[in-house]
Amino acid sequence: MASAPPTHSVSLGQIHPLRERSLVPVGMATILPEAAQHVRRLESQLLAHINRWGYDEIILPTFEYLDVLAPGLEPELIEKCYKFADRTTGRILLLRPDATAQIARIVAMGMMGSRLPLRLSYRATVFRYEPEHAGRDREIFQVGAELIGADDPTADSEIITLLIECLQQVGLRSFRISLGHVGFFKGLLVRAGLSPEGQKRAEQAAARKDLPRLEEILLQERVTRTFARSILEAPELCGQAEVLARGRELAGNEKPLVRVLDRLTKVYQLLCSAGYQEELFLDLGEFRGFDYYDGVVFDVFADGVGVELGGGGRYDHLIGRFGRNIPSTGFALNVDRLFRGLNLSGKTSELARVDVLVVAPRASAKQLISVAGQLRQSGKRVVQQVISASGKDLINAAAEAGLRAQADTIIVVDTVETKRDQVLMIQQRTQRSAGRENGRPRMNKKTMSITDLVARMRRTRAGAERAR
Repeated sequence: MASAPPTHSVSLGQIHPLRERSLVPVGMATILPEAAQHVRRLESQLLAHINRWGYDEIILPTFEYLDVLAPGLEPELIEKCYKFADRTTGRILLLRPDATAQIARIVAMGMMGSRLPLRLSYRATVFRYEPEHAGRDREIFQVGAELIGADDPTADSEIITLLIECLQQVGLRSFRISLGHVGFFKGLLVRAGLSPEGQKRAEQAAARKDLPRLEEILLQERVTRTFARSILEAPELCGQAEVLARGRELAGNEKPLVRVLDRLTKVYQLLCSAGYQEELFLDLGEFRGFDYYDGVVFDVFADGVGVELGGGGRYDHLIGRFGRNIPSTGFALNVDRLFRGLNLSGKTSELARVDVLVVAPRASAKQLISVAGQLRQSGKRVVQQVISASGKDLINAAAEAGLRAQADTIIVVDTVETKRDQVLMIQQRTQRSAGRENGRPRMNKKTMSITDLVARMRRTRAGAERAR
């Protein structure tokens, strides 16, 4: 949804000609009406399904004090934050860079009470500076869920199952979830004796699957050849259950590594028993982009989208940065990338359709407003329009306006064919010949009272609701 670099095309109908790029900050979104209809419906579908699992929506603040939120943000993310001074206090504010850190802060402050577990959902926009050449958005639309206060494989499988069901609910058919545990690769690094700085650099290289860089770091850290082989093999350990078997061979008798693999195995088995084996692949080099993850983690990928649609994982110590540790897990979906994965660009949204177009000559503006208002109360999507025409020209002009608005029903107020308390209803369909549209509209006209019209519209809506 955000504007892309010059060599990339935009996905949601933003301002895109290169000559206009200077008018819009790079990486910020301008979502035009047709795409906006899809986006809002997508967000609503996701939140509705998450709510059915018992997750309650929370609305997060757009601004945070830097010194308050900083404990939940790693230094690299703080560098990417948009910061400015609070005009009242002089303290540094930042635009929300991460929703999970905000929720951790809110829970730690006791704002949610003491009842656990908590199930929370959100839709939020996060803001992070990215270099223009990186091809990443700076304004990111997210929908997510957090399960706080539960620490067992069932909780991990719940949040992953919820993610899978969300994707299925919105119609995404071809996707895979990369499932891993950050403790495995970190445990290999600790066993090999890397320095804290070396561990961080090795983790970053592994997250990018940059094996030459990883090998270079291991040489710099003077890691033995045996340990180096295990570390270099881990990022490429991807597949199904055989990955876990090979992981145990690499773990040997190291209890921390064995515990990690036991946890990952239990989560994997729970998901497979639920019928999700085809959607999963194991990756023992899996890392998320935030250093607060410390357990089972996952990313989701879809055909046709070159980056992850979202992901999440366990962060048992993040809330502890603001207070006491509370075991937690969650996920976030990038709505723009999900939009691309669903290939909705260019498709007409049913939500954008006009149910009824009400037209009248300028002299009848008051009656136009009254009729349109009554029809909206019946639950219809109604557009009102004044037309500079009269007599038969008014009816023809109304029909043409209805075609432009893609409205099957047109209500004409104050025509030569109607009395004061009546309107003319026109229903038109494009005629079809041999299965193809020939562009000739067929009009059915009927005069009726305003009272009968409103009653008819209400009956139509009630019938549609029963059909659902």
